Amino acid sequence: MKTRQLLSLAPSTALLVACGGGGESITAGIDAGGKDGRVGIVSKGRISRFGSVVVNGIVFDTAGATFTIDGAAGSESDLAVGQIVVVRGTIEEDGTNATAETVVYDDVVEGPIGAIDVSGNKLTVLGQTVVIDSETSFDDDIDTGSISGLAAGDVVEISGFVDANGNIVASHIGLEAAGGDFDVTGVVDNVDSAAFTFEINDLLVDYSSATLDGFPNGQPENGQTVEATGTIGGNGELVATTVEFEDGDLGFEDGDEAEISGLITRFASASDFDVDGVPVTTDASTEFEGGTSADLALNRRVEVEGVVNASGVLVADSIEFEQEGDLEISGLIESVGSDSITVFDVTISVTAKTIFDDQSGEDLPQFDLTDLSIGDYVDVNAFDSAGTIVATRIERDDDGGEVNLSGIVEAVDEPQFTIIGIDVSTDSETEFEIDGSEVGAGEFFAQALNRFAEVSGTWNGLAIEADEVGIEEEFDSDDDADNDDDDDDGDGDGQGG
Repeated sequence: MKTRQLLSLAPSTALLVACGGGGESITAGIDAGGKDGRVGIVSKGRISRFGSVVVNGIVFDTAGATFTIDGAAGSESDLAVGQIVVVRGTIEEDGTNATAETVVYDDVVEGPIGAIDVSGNKLTVLGQTVVIDSETSFDDDIDTGSISGLAAGDVVEISGFVDANGNIVASHIGLEAAGGDFDVTGVVDNVDSAAFTFEINDLLVDYSSATLDGFPNGQPENGQTVEATGTIGGNGELVATTVEFEDGDLGFEDGDEAEISGLITRFASASDFDVDGVPVTTDASTEFEGGTSADLALNRRVEVEGVVNASGVLVADSIEFEQEGDLEISGLIESVGSDSITVFDVTISVTAKTIFDDQSGEDLPQFDLTDLSIGDYVDVNAFDSAGTIVATRIERDDDGGEVNLSGIVEAVDEPQFTIIGIDVSTDSETEFEIDGSEVGAGEFFAQALNRFAEVSGTWNGLAIEADEVGIEEEFDSDDDADNDDDDDDGDGDGQGG
């Protein structure tokens, strides 16, 4: 049915509310009030746009910055929207403008795709499971700009967050030339010091001829995080030329402001957990947006803002539960405002954290809201926050002549239905599916209400005239798409393995 890959995601039911600390709404950037002059800032997260580098809603002036790309000297032009970077610098009192001193990017894995599951939105690369979601960015040399443009054997470089089960949630996927060394970063398991081997998830690493760097006891040990670089051996193992100990040090100094986004990778309690390996604590003054302290759990996607203490722990001033863009809206822009666009008569709000990516023929490297115009074709991922449609990602494409809409069916009046206030009309030429199987119109409409639907067709100015519509498997409104793999081992403890 599908002419492009649409992601089947659980509906977002969370509202953006602030709890504690007076209940004020949390905005993008660091609260640097009360501090004289500039203060140190460390920000780790995905690049949302260029024109400087914007990470976690903070605009970093990079004119004098030093760039390190995969361990080597580089430049801003080596980076791409969606890649995860660590930026150190100083921030102004306004909390949103900063000057970068260093920008560091390291991929999580680079190697050939061993297996690909288009319907499940997953890849296997060097024995690592790579999960693709609505926020994943693709290089513009990947056909279709989605998983369907990849094939087994393609060499890819993955930037992403590693969850508590060792899976990589991809933020950016790029194609690389075949040949050369491959690399993977992960947690060591099953060390065999006699055979000089260990495992990283499903990858066997042979380090018998490798240069070892930075290990506290001189050798790899179970539970350590390492980066292994090498070539593929005859049995599919990685024959390492170097293995480097990764201590996770982001260069924190006592009193640094910090803003870290990622998945909760260790959880002991609501006041003792790690985000992407960074230790975090909360206190009575911590504010929460999009949830409460009770919602903190393994593999929840959060952004933490606060101050680093003398022990290197991030004391959270605020924690935002990041919402995944479970709505997809693809069509022509009808108007552009100072902080919004309109598509299908629906106003879509843009925030400092909205990812902008130009996949059109113009291919602007520095691209944001000011570059959009009426008539541009955009593919928007968004979520519904108490009736406000908020864009997590806006991608400009060349007009494909087809519009798309994905979301929860909120009203049914056969032969029409409605998603986020957008009417969808069907007729005798429309093709209907339920869970991938063709059905008649009557069966579709009998089951459509409150189901997740995907629509493709044309926009007539009042409604989408559907060529194809499909509803997917039912979702529990309490489920969180970020927690699908929390309990892979089925023991109920919320952890895999």
